[in-house]
Amino acid sequence: MQHLDHDRLVFLALGESEAEDGETTHLDTCAHCRDEVATLRHVAGLGADTQGLGDLPDPPEHVWQGIVAEVRAAEELPALADRRVPRPADPADPPAERPRRRGRRWPRWATTAVTATAAALIGVVGTAVVLGGGDEPAPRPTVLASAPLAAFGSTPKDASGDARVLGGNQLHLHVANLPSVPGYYEVWLIDPETMKMFSLGTLSKASGDELLPMPPNVDLRTYSVVDVSAEQFDNKPAHSGDSLLRGTLTG
Repeated sequence: MQHLDHDRLVFLALGESEAEDGETTHLDTCAHCRDEVATLRHVAGLGADTQGLGDLPDPPEHVWQGIVAEVRAAEELPALADRRVPRPADPADPPAERPRRRGRRWPRWATTAVTATAAALIGVVGTAVVLGGGDEPAPRPTVLASAPLAAFGSTPKDASGDARVLGGNQLHLHVANLPSVPGYYEVWLIDPETMKMFSLGTLSKASGDELLPMPPNVDLRTYSVVDVSAEQFDNKPAHSGDSLLRGTLTG
């Protein structure tokens, strides 16, 4: 029986493509191809379960070196087993037992993939433990200036926020209860004397935290007002004039 191409099975397992009529009929009758699809889906599921760890810092280089060593060792196991020379039978040996039926062996590529996925999980989680553990707490970032943000204009009064300028040219922004807008939220630094301003970036949600980069040479004594505005998808880079929160930095 002609089996389906391996690359085609990968696309089917990942849901990147729908099985055609002939492929569906083949999978209904071919246990080998069904098993490969099931194995691929299992490996893909292991990878999907790690998405929540994407914000963790990269593991040290020695962790990745260990992962590579484990994967190579897993790849060598079948070859080593195939090269073993059986010991000649000894007449004094007891009669050999009937071979027991073993479970289905995964293809070599699947064993390697699962080993790599598991090793990567161990490496990432291990890095989190190393970086987060120990007796010494992680140092707190230096706060150079801060500002409470209050509802501005017609914004509902329960909207609020806090802005902190951190060492390393970053602005940490916490907002809560921003009103829903049809466009998006944008963060600005404003010179209250001249009303000159520039954008620092956008917020991804109406409540939560955001860390935005700041120009290294910005003068916070001049650009001292933090402003959160409601913007439209209109290809206009200027401030919309619809400010939701404002506050003045002090430090």
